Amino acid sequence: MTDRELINIAVEAAKNSYAPYSNQSCGAALECSDGTVVTGCTVENAALGATICAERAALSCAVSRGKRSFRRLAIYSPESLGYYTPCGLCRQALSEFSTDLEVLCVRGDGRYVSYRLRELLPVMFSKEKFQ
Repeated sequence: MTDRELINIAVEAAKNSYAPYSNQSCGAALECSDGTVVTGCTVENAALGATICAERAALSCAVSRGKRSFRRLAIYSPESLGYYTPCGLCRQALSEFSTDLEVLCVRGDGRYVSYRLRELLPVMFSKEKFQ
């Protein structure tokens, strides 16, 4: 699958967002190591702490399907003028599974940049710290 194909899946996922408070919809497409792609979208809540970001929605969906190994994540927000990056909470959640995950950060106009998760979260909590 090409970067653009994965991004297009994230674009479609963003259309399902529920973001009445921030007006910042987001879609995520998480490519698993076996080639499966799982999507997620932002689901906001009046109690802001109950909001779930698209990235964690996709991750939770993938894990609930037994997926534990991931290649790439594309995230897209049509309202974003800059490259849309995961929030800190999403970065930490994703790092539980792979610090080498490639993250495609897409602007509203479709242009994108690529990072490794470890570049976006250079110092993280890790399993090793608890062993």
